[in-house]
Amino acid sequence: MVGAGDNLRLAVEAVRAHKLRAVLTMLGLTMGVATLITVMTLVQGANLYVEQKIANLGTNVFRVAKTPFAVVDFTVVVKSLKNKNIDIADYHAVAELCKACEAVGASANDTLSLQYKNKQTDDTAIIGYTPNMIDIDTRTLDLGRYFTPGEDRHAAYVCLIGASLVDQFFPHDNPIGSTIRTGSLEFTVIGTFQKLGSVLGQDQDNFVIIPMTTYLKVRGSRTSLTLEIKASGGEKNFNAAQDEARVILRSRRHDPPGKEDSFFIGTSQSYIALWQSISGSFFAVFVMVSSISAVVGGIVIMNVMLVSVTQRTREIGIRRAMGATKSDILHQFLAESLLQCLIGGAIGIAIGFACALALRTLTSFPASVKTWVALLGLVISSTIGLFFGIYPARKAAGLDPVTALRTETG
Repeated sequence: MVGAGDNLRLAVEAVRAHKLRAVLTMLGLTMGVATLITVMTLVQGANLYVEQKIANLGTNVFRVAKTPFAVVDFTVVVKSLKNKNIDIADYHAVAELCKACEAVGASANDTLSLQYKNKQTDDTAIIGYTPNMIDIDTRTLDLGRYFTPGEDRHAAYVCLIGASLVDQFFPHDNPIGSTIRTGSLEFTVIGTFQKLGSVLGQDQDNFVIIPMTTYLKVRGSRTSLTLEIKASGGEKNFNAAQDEARVILRSRRHDPPGKEDSFFIGTSQSYIALWQSISGSFFAVFVMVSSISAVVGGIVIMNVMLVSVTQRTREIGIRRAMGATKSDILHQFLAESLLQCLIGGAIGIAIGFACALALRTLTSFPASVKTWVALLGLVISSTIGLFFGIYPARKAAGLDPVTALRTETG
């Protein structure tokens, strides 16, 4: 009985004796595993990216708006445009009546052009906030202060700006106290926010925040608001706050019993769930493509191993004549097939991880390199090696030693 160590040694010697053939044999499997590893690291990183960047509401904050926050069916968006606006009276009603809500704020947004001296920005987001949004928003104040309830009541022309506006308008100066303009309106800068970065290439720091009353005065009171609601106390209280807010708004908007809400509630989990459903479809397609490549690599290995069996008939006959059993021959050729698959898989894993690390190093995208992904690659390689190597190995083991010797020497 030949031991596992002897089979491994024979497999290594066979691979060394035919290096070019081994390289060509492993190429398809290597590319298949490399593609699979790259896709999996990208999807894992994308999920992390969404959690950190897109779904930055916080685990205890939910939003209520006239239109959906995240949806793949455009007809839902078109239908929602017919809904009544959420107005400032709705905000006050929820803030007063929702007992499970720790804090209720409101926001509204649009775009405009801003000027400071001879500098100008286009498509800057102008955001109206209620004063208590400082306790709900995930942005972090960098310099200055937030506006007060008094400034909101009196529609003061004060603002806080994002890091991109600070870099463009005040690269070397303190922006606090400076005046920026939009059209004929002038706003005094009272604060700045820390840099957020970009999401999918879109700058998240090109914004100006003003008091809600000022926003409604500038943009008109017919704007539909987004309610930003914070509910601490765990998942049970979080769900209770959503239920209370839903009941209050349905009552105010006269939504008939049994009919859908005329508004939409969004949480960080709803953003993540939508993304995962989208990324899952892409992931399935990429896995299918990479799996086809890996299977093709396995078929190539099987064909090359069949050729190898034919070329090594004498070797097989001599080993059988020297006392090797069918099981020994089977294990020898399986070991050879498995070794090539493991080497090809390991190279594919290294290439996939190198691509992911390069992406993480050269860009802000957090490609996630997981140990279990590497282990999965090795499992796939081993499975392919065993599956596609079993037929050539069985054919080699089934050769009659006398016939094999006669055929080779004749």
